[in-house]
Amino acid sequence: MKNNILVFGTKNFNNSLNEIKEYLNFSLIFFNINTFTNLSINLINAVLVENEISNNTDVLRSINTIKNKPILLLKKHEALENIKFIYDGVITLPLSLKEISNKVTNLVTTKKFKQNSCVSINDYVIDKNERKLKKEKLSITITEREIELIELLFNEKKPISKNIILKRVWKYADDVTTHTIETHIYRLRKKILNKFKDENFIISSKTGYSIWKKEIK
Repeated sequence: MKNNILVFGTKNFNNSLNEIKEYLNFSLIFFNINTFTNLSINLINAVLVENEISNNTDVLRSINTIKNKPILLLKKHEALENIKFIYDGVITLPLSLKEISNKVTNLVTTKKFKQNSCVSINDYVIDKNERKLKKEKLSITITEREIELIELLFNEKKPISKNIILKRVWKYADDVTTHTIETHIYRLRKKILNKFKDENFIISSKTGYSIWKKEIK
């Protein structure tokens, strides 16, 4: 299935892309202020913005509503950058059709990989590739088991008992007891406290363990 690319460009630029669309390995959706509000962003895999139109008021306002989609800036070799939004990559013309197609496809693939490997936990981020728990400029190394444990506790709406943790994370391994779980949680809490000074990352109660969810305003 082809990726859908939302294009913000001048009339001439859009016409040029439209003429070669059959040679591209992605599908094009051209921005229109009158139809944008009805466009499902979930159908968009990436955004392509022509430098000449990048600071147009309608374009800027629309780009700022698009979350978690890779944005690619397209500019001519001599064009100056005065961009008022954050982009993930640049295509500098002139380029061949193949190079443009590959650049867009690689950007989408890379962005998806990064999003799938990073999980937000309140003010923290779990980087599964690096096996680290991060907060601002600080980070600690965590194990795969600790990653599974944190995700389980965060994704559940109520505290998780030791038996459920045994089943979900340790798969009832023969050498694992509830004491092992307590030890793992103790060590994880200690690492988080030492680095982040956070005493309440994992909460204990009579019914089990949980991670408090911060309300998003």
